[in-house]
Amino acid sequence: MRALIMEQNSDGLAEPHIKEISEDALPEGDVLVRVEYSTLNYKDGLCLSPKGGGLVRNYPHVPGIDFAGTVETSECPDFKPGDKVVLTGWRVGEVHWGGYAEKARVKSDWLVPLPDGVTTRQAMAVGTAGFTAMLAVMALEEHGLKPDQGPVLVTGATGGVGSVATAILAHLGYEVAAVTGRPEGADYLKSMGATQIVPREDINETIKRPLESETWAGCIDAVGGEMLARVLGQMKYNASVAAIGLAGGAAVPATIIPFILRGVNLLGIDSVTQPKERRIRCWNRIATDLPMDKLEAMIQPATLEDLPELGASILKGGVKGRVLVDLSA
Repeated sequence: MRALIMEQNSDGLAEPHIKEISEDALPEGDVLVRVEYSTLNYKDGLCLSPKGGGLVRNYPHVPGIDFAGTVETSECPDFKPGDKVVLTGWRVGEVHWGGYAEKARVKSDWLVPLPDGVTTRQAMAVGTAGFTAMLAVMALEEHGLKPDQGPVLVTGATGGVGSVATAILAHLGYEVAAVTGRPEGADYLKSMGATQIVPREDINETIKRPLESETWAGCIDAVGGEMLARVLGQMKYNASVAAIGLAGGAAVPATIIPFILRGVNLLGIDSVTQPKERRIRCWNRIATDLPMDKLEAMIQPATLEDLPELGASILKGGVKGRVLVDLSA
């Protein structure tokens, strides 16, 4: 079977190679899955980099932090050959070998059965990014967000998380204000359902004080760093921010004022180790509340050979929507 394997050279730097490997080379696990689709996420870009982005512990290594496919063999009674499954999280593609191979062997607890009506291709068009976006929507709703409360801000909106978050929120009846630093992405975001396009510089340059006018009823922040700090001061009273990404950095130069004077809630969204019940609930929500017709406009098809170049591009913010890696042939 074919796989993209990162191997260290004589200088200790990792290089990608497309190779034929045997099933015996796969790590331990009680379920063997024939991978049909995987995706490219920001973490994958880091894992594909020469130093592994600080995520890869051992080489050789197969990246790919998510995948969907068909169970081939199983030692777990919860899964049988022929079942369609999806995997996100659990540091697959970082510590455990991931989805950039035609087969993957993993722990059964990491897998979720695909909901009825969702194909493996659709599951990976959604992928970790879409799974995370739905977790964020669920968290905002659990903290009281409703469509009649005002516009919801989505930062990093042309990226994988932002694209799916925009589509989900619009489908649920929310007014979506999408933040992007790419003016050419405006038409794309409107096709996802955004009603307002907010240039990134409007956030970065116009918010100067700890508190600004109450503007946003909620926010899904896929950037972090200074962007998150500036957005906090524009939230409405008791509004929530679901924070996902660290592309803008882990340091948030904010004050405590929005939290004390406005009661803003900062909700951390981590897709890696969600309890199985919540993962199943999230995928069921995706099946019902994500307009699948929007997925095709998000997809950028790719092969294993394309991934090194695309991995470098995603780290520079040069990838729009969802990169879908086809391993089904």
